[in-house]
Amino acid sequence: MYSFFVFIHIIVCVGLVLVVLFQAGKGAGLGNLFGGGGGDQLFSAPSGTAFIKKVTTGMAIIFIITSVMLTLLTSRRSNRSLLESLPGNTGQPAPVGP
Repeated sequence: MYSFFVFIHIIVCVGLVLVVLFQAGKGAGLGNLFGGGGGDQLFSAPSGTAFIKKVTTGMAIIFIITSVMLTLLTSRRSNRSLLESLPGNTGQPAPVGP
């Protein structure tokens, strides 16, 4: 379950960064890098701007949900150290010799 949320969280993080870079102002962002000059027309049109804002909002909400879920799942995981999991370890400190 934890790995699933980590995977979704990473995908959403990368997607959110790309969406934010695509909606940067004219002459900036990845729109000019990938689409040349024609990419600005899609994102500067009123319908394109509304679509990009909805995608950004949706991805931000998913980012927040996965962040909260990862925090809850991490707090419930066992926080034992590696030495405590060794067989034969009583949890007592080693005796100090003379």
